[in-house]
Amino acid sequence: MSKTAPIGIFDSGIGGTSIWKEIHELLPMEHTLYLADSKYAPYGYKTQEEIIALSIKNTEFLLEQGAKIIVVACNTATTNAISTLRARYSVPFIGIEPAIKPAALKSHSGHIGILATKGTLSSELFHKTSQELTSNITVTEVVGEGLVSLIETGRLDGPEMIQLLKKYIQPMLDADVDYLVLGCSHYPYIIPQLRKVLPAHIKIIDSGEAVALQTKAILEKHDLLNDGKTPPSIQFFTNAEVETLQWLLRDFAETISVEKRDF
Repeated sequence: MSKTAPIGIFDSGIGGTSIWKEIHELLPMEHTLYLADSKYAPYGYKTQEEIIALSIKNTEFLLEQGAKIIVVACNTATTNAISTLRARYSVPFIGIEPAIKPAALKSHSGHIGILATKGTLSSELFHKTSQELTSNITVTEVVGEGLVSLIETGRLDGPEMIQLLKKYIQPMLDADVDYLVLGCSHYPYIIPQLRKVLPAHIKIIDSGEAVALQTKAILEKHDLLNDGKTPPSIQFFTNAEVETLQWLLRDFAETISVEKRDF
């Protein structure tokens, strides 16, 4: 595999662009391909079989484009499908899981909250990881039903978003959490809205930086870091409308391409 081959990234929609931003900031010379499977979002209420099938479809699209490594920038796809992907394909895979470990280690109250999709919270991998890391911690898990759909359609600031967040945060407030773990790559886009409904002492943790660091480490391990000097090619593909994706990436508009494809 060539060092100049691109990093492939996929998510159930546009949320994984929060992961792409972290990867691009850490590895600015890497070529990247991003697939937003927005036509089939959200993944959180699909069966494991459906999630695996969609993840295979997305992986094969990225491999056809020449990806040297694939980042599964979706918590639900990671927890339900990454073992299947690793068994089926020879390229390295990077997954994303809720950042339970740092929250559990740093918590002073002994209570943390996790906001995630149903697909993530009900998965076998999540339960195994959570049990291993939270033996002395009380965890309040809340399914963020409806949040992904609002983010996918660009409705971040409306009353419906605030109403849902207040509803989902209340059980965590009742449990006296001091850390809120975001268990979906879409959710970093609503951190400003979460700040409006959370007390100041509750800290928010997401997985973006850790995923970027792991991506770099795996590229180094396989001698795949791009050591070229040419400006990177950055391509985004979506099977839905491009407007929200373009809006989220507006700061990079001059250096990226966004294309609608049927996949």
